[in-house]
Amino acid sequence: MGKNKLAKFADMQTYANVFEYPHSVAEQIPFEKRGCWNSSFFHNSNPIVIELGCGRGEYTVELAKLYPDRNFIGIDIKGARMWAGATQAIQQNIPNVAFLRTNIEIIDRFFAAGEVSQIWLTFPDPQMKKFTKRLTSTPFLERYRKFLAPDGVINLKTDSNFMYTYTLAMAEHNNLPVIYNIQNIDVYLEESTGTELSTILNIRTYYEQQWRDRGIDIKYMAFSVPQESVLTEPEIEIELDTYRSYNRSKRSGLETSK
Repeated sequence: MGKNKLAKFADMQTYANVFEYPHSVAEQIPFEKRGCWNSSFFHNSNPIVIELGCGRGEYTVELAKLYPDRNFIGIDIKGARMWAGATQAIQQNIPNVAFLRTNIEIIDRFFAAGEVSQIWLTFPDPQMKKFTKRLTSTPFLERYRKFLAPDGVINLKTDSNFMYTYTLAMAEHNNLPVIYNIQNIDVYLEESTGTELSTILNIRTYYEQQWRDRGIDIKYMAFSVPQESVLTEPEIEIELDTYRSYNRSKRSGLETSK
């Protein structure tokens, strides 16, 4: 039986690779590593890549193992899940990975201008009812470019057709440069085995494998957000997903894998 939540939170308070600044704390205590993540924690000048909504941290850890010449930070508010990735990084002595427990709505408080080279959004909640909560909406893109490098890239990997369609519409409406647009990762991997991108996209989280087992296509986009552009929301009607997430499969006829 795995550790309970209280034990996991107690562990993380002792972890040197975990920083806990939820909204209530961040309001009162300034974050001392803003603008100096590399000098004060990683002790190098390598590019910083962050994963927003990292969950268990599988993607953050696997990316860090693939690219020891880059620094990776997994970010989520759910510490009990984050414990798995943080523990793995310590046990396997992976020095180029850290975790930040905070609310994504205040993410721009933790990084200085130009400090982050890439953002990964791995299977975010599509937030079909309220666009301001979507991680690729105008409010969030405005936050990101406060700390993204001028050539910074946002990567989206999603099971949600709604989220994919909305993000593509955002990019097209605002003339954002689209670097990759893959509507079915499995088809892409069959044709591109051995490439750098195929290696990255082959990283599968626990929940991603559940969605694949249910026959849901996984989509991937990479795009940039120029600093000088004015961002507005597209006027578009998008068909809603017939399910919300792995834990709510009862909203569709799909079954989870046993």
